[in-house]
Amino acid sequence: MNRDENRDEVWQTIDAERLSLADLLDDLTPREWEAPSLCTGWRVRDVAAHLTLSHIGVATTILAAVRARGNFNRMIRDTALRQAELPVDRYAVLLRGMAGSRRTAPGVTYLEPLIDILVHGQDIAVPLTRTRPMPAQAAATAATRVWAIGFPFQARRRLSGLQLSATDHPWSAGQGLRIEGPVSALLLLVTGRCQAALPRLSGPGLPELEARLSRPTVPR
Repeated sequence: MNRDENRDEVWQTIDAERLSLADLLDDLTPREWEAPSLCTGWRVRDVAAHLTLSHIGVATTILAAVRARGNFNRMIRDTALRQAELPVDRYAVLLRGMAGSRRTAPGVTYLEPLIDILVHGQDIAVPLTRTRPMPAQAAATAATRVWAIGFPFQARRRLSGLQLSATDHPWSAGQGLRIEGPVSALLLLVTGRCQAALPRLSGPGLPELEARLSRPTVPR
């Protein structure tokens, strides 16, 4: 498959995932909208709001960066919280409106929207005990990108000395003690959703991973 074909396939997956997540959002109760997501300190409502900002423009991004004094994580959180002031019935409408578009936020590739919709979809669904299957090929593509880029997830540093191996797809990364599981769980692991991933993981490296997670860390 050449690069353009792969890009088209990724965008088709992004479209499908946005549309299916919009359907899930339509079904949420008022209590579910206010429930904590997998993102520490973020409500389901905040995560949904963040996903509707994928088409943010250059000028808006610069203004948000200035307001956050150059702090990337603060900028992302602040823009999400401002967007979260919209009525909740707007988020599904906005997501559906993105279907078919190939626009991205400044400075990112077409792979970052894939990571966002796959992972943030689970940030919403998992704590609500909602079933949201993740396409294995798309999860593998996203996990490969996360492993390669470093910032902001730092997966290679956090998971050094461990080999990740998918049990449902030909995907692996790293070297060392093996940790196995569905590629969807491994994607949650490499993006820092470790506690959500753990119940679906196994292998000789699992005790080492659990030991690392038990050590105090500074929240990202």
